[in-house]
Amino acid sequence: MSDPQNQHIEVLKTEVLSDSWYVLRKVTFRLRKRDGSWEVQSREAYDRGNGATILLFDRERRTVVLTRQFRLPTYVNGNASGMLIEACAGLLDADAPETCIAREAFEETGYEIRNPRKVMQAYMSPGSVTEILHFFVAEYSRAQRVSEGGGVEEEDIEVMELSFDEALGHIASGEIRDGKTIMLLQYAALHLFGTQ
Repeated sequence: MSDPQNQHIEVLKTEVLSDSWYVLRKVTFRLRKRDGSWEVQSREAYDRGNGATILLFDRERRTVVLTRQFRLPTYVNGNASGMLIEACAGLLDADAPETCIAREAFEETGYEIRNPRKVMQAYMSPGSVTEILHFFVAEYSRAQRVSEGGGVEEEDIEVMELSFDEALGHIASGEIRDGKTIMLLQYAALHLFGTQ
């Protein structure tokens, strides 16, 4: 099946390998290489939907709100505790990114945020996962925390308020190893807090 928008690829076959949690597909395709020749390749792509993430920040107090929770994939790949410090995030499901991230911020952190501002979007693992992640920032104040947060259903999320400098230090020490969180903290260093 040729793609009229991309004359360099022709999908030959798509197989669903698993759909018990999200969908894992194997796609066999012909790809036109730079020299003009065609090559048949097969790749697997994991489709879990698109997501959104947000960094809550207080510019005046130089603080940020992050979360800590158990992440099985990190545990099976060398993270002894399985715990990961992260920016709040979630899957879009059928919602717009702005709607999703306001909901996720409330569920995970207990903060009712106003005016989340989208700052970028990125493919986080384009070699194997289809997900596009929408990145947001939003200012918060203590008055906006209207519940304890902690997530829903089987989630067990710890809410952490850190100084911005402490959060940056956690990147250097290896305590923060989550890609989306590192990207948002680096964005904040460049555009929200500046250097002191």
